[in-house]
Amino acid sequence: MNSNLIDLHKELKKYFGFNQFKGLQEQVIKSIVAQKNTFVIMPTGGGKSLCYQLPALIQEGTAIVVSPLIALMKNQVDAIRSVSTNDGIAHVLNSSLTKTEINQVKKDITSGITKLLYVAPESLTKEEYIEFLKTVPISFVAIDEAHCISEWGHDFRPEYRNLRTIIKHLGDVPVIGLTATATPKVQEDILKNLDMSDANTFKASFNRPNLYYEVRTKTKNIESDIIRFIKQHKGKSGIIYCLSRKKVEAIAEVLQVNGISAVPYHAGLDAKTRAKHQDMFLMEDVDVVVATIAFGMGIDKPDVRFVIHHDIPKSLESYYQETGRAGRDGGEGHCLAYYSYKDVEKLEKFMSGKPVAEQEIGFALLQEVVAYAETSMSRRKFLLHYFGEEFDGETGDGADMDDNVRNPKLKIEAQENVKKLLEVVRDTKYLYKSKEVVYTLIGRVNATIKAHRTDSQAFFGCGKDQEERYWMALIRQVLVEGMLTKDIETYGIIKVSDKGHAYIKNPTTFMMSEDHEYNEAEDDAIVTAAKSSGIADEVLMGMLRDLRKKVAKKIGVPPFVVFQDPSLEDMALKYPITMVELINIHGVGEGKAKKYGNEFIELINRYVEDNDIIRPDDLVVKSTGANSINKLYIIQNIDRKLSLEDIASAKGLKMDDLLKEMEQIVNSGTKLNIKYWIDEMLDEDQQEEIHDYFMDSESDNIEKALKEFDGDYDIEELRLMRIKFISEVAN
Repeated sequence: MNSNLIDLHKELKKYFGFNQFKGLQEQVIKSIVAQKNTFVIMPTGGGKSLCYQLPALIQEGTAIVVSPLIALMKNQVDAIRSVSTNDGIAHVLNSSLTKTEINQVKKDITSGITKLLYVAPESLTKEEYIEFLKTVPISFVAIDEAHCISEWGHDFRPEYRNLRTIIKHLGDVPVIGLTATATPKVQEDILKNLDMSDANTFKASFNRPNLYYEVRTKTKNIESDIIRFIKQHKGKSGIIYCLSRKKVEAIAEVLQVNGISAVPYHAGLDAKTRAKHQDMFLMEDVDVVVATIAFGMGIDKPDVRFVIHHDIPKSLESYYQETGRAGRDGGEGHCLAYYSYKDVEKLEKFMSGKPVAEQEIGFALLQEVVAYAETSMSRRKFLLHYFGEEFDGETGDGADMDDNVRNPKLKIEAQENVKKLLEVVRDTKYLYKSKEVVYTLIGRVNATIKAHRTDSQAFFGCGKDQEERYWMALIRQVLVEGMLTKDIETYGIIKVSDKGHAYIKNPTTFMMSEDHEYNEAEDDAIVTAAKSSGIADEVLMGMLRDLRKKVAKKIGVPPFVVFQDPSLEDMALKYPITMVELINIHGVGEGKAKKYGNEFIELINRYVEDNDIIRPDDLVVKSTGANSINKLYIIQNIDRKLSLEDIASAKGLKMDDLLKEMEQIVNSGTKLNIKYWIDEMLDEDQQEEIHDYFMDSESDNIEKALKEFDGDYDIEELRLMRIKFISEVAN
């Protein structure tokens, strides 16, 4: 086992330049290398592709990767080619190739050069390709975006349904399914469809603790509510999702008229306009994008601070994907949805034209969204339960980050009624979905109940002292507590779990939260609760951001080069009005203060005077002596072009700590010329590529850069290049 472990780390470093695996990657790769069927569920950004790329590179034969998007395949092939001297290491096989190109692909596979072959599911149905692939060694078949197999997924592709049959033709090869989002129902569907019930399953957590979830009533004043919300988050980036193009245009216009910089984005705009609007958002030329769900697939902006759903989405899965675009950098992310049952009815009407099977699925998915919006229990707990994950609402990470937890509804004892509910579900012999169970409890008859003669049973109507809404809410809460389960085979039918049977025998206290009846008074309570966690001086922060942008534009650099966000936040907290005070602001330092400081001090000075601000006294933060000695040593020895490893060991520092020290030095405005060191690691073209990336990026976040280069460079190389970039461009 141990030698296997060392080898994997060696190969990871060799091919991708990383020193360690992320999350579940290592376990997944071991499962694949052991030739086992494997199923991987990892939210976006978890490093899914490496899970099959590395095993493909180190095993005999060619791995086939099935992927639904031609553009994504091309990106991945380019990325893999960059880790090898031979371009034949990875190929795409799809309808866009010429006869000559197809022959080249076949030649490279036959001669054992090609390790990864990316194909669209349609290509795999071609007789000639299958016949050819049968004659060459295949290491495994990986199916990316595996939720496309399931009509319960948010992106169903019928052609994915035949994959199992095709793979069988290739002989006994291991299958790897990967998806970024899947409910237990979709997972079951994928495993069944790929005929791999024996697969090793690996599932990462879906919890995003920095996101704050909130639902508000959709009233006639929704537009002014949205404007008020955005103005409370002035200068921050956000996305507003609407279901129709017409609504996108209308909302974007209203925002613009009200002094908010916003642009529309939907599939009806021509490609040039779409690209332009997307770039404006990335480069912070506008704060808000109003969009249909066409937007966001290719967006990797780390500092989106809010996502607003003007219309409720069609499934919790798309809601999770869309809200997940907020706070990718780990900072605040406010997810606000507006809810009215009218919207739900509108969506139901849209569905009525579709085939019956599709309608049923659509309705079931929509009911989950309604349940999420109306529930008064922890929204995070509800969402994670939907994705098959347990969450402790008391102590879990991010437990208080939602409106229901911060403004709890009244709780009432429901022990008797929980027992009654569980008994009715048991005694109706698991024939019913929630609606019929509730009808049985309140004594209402419909065709299904008549057909099963439930209305003649003694327990029919045993809960008519409560209304329908009460029982619906109770069912939701009992489901999340795990005493009822939804049957996966016949989606929606509810059954009593072992935990539920135990409860019937021995009932204990059960405090139930009453469901929301949305009204406007409650909205305001939520606003203040959410707002109280904001930063020091919002108004000054906005002015500092504008000034930073102006200064950055003047010298042609991204805003983060001038001062980083934490520095501006510290200024908005401490109001520095002299050079000495500015130098002591987090991450500023002497060089930065001299180069950019004057305009910022002037602005803060004026602001303090105009608003009679009383400034805090504890502005001067003294740095410790030891620290300054280290810094001096580092600066002098880099000037002498000493090896960084020697500098680190002379001061007893790990490389990571030395880099932190160097980052602080350049962020504070002192130049460090480390070209001599970087030239040993990266050639001119590589350096230029990374330099251009930082120049065009709206963020200097290393995680984001790693993702962008998809394994071309490791963390250390990117951090060193960032130091060089800031040193040259800013100092």
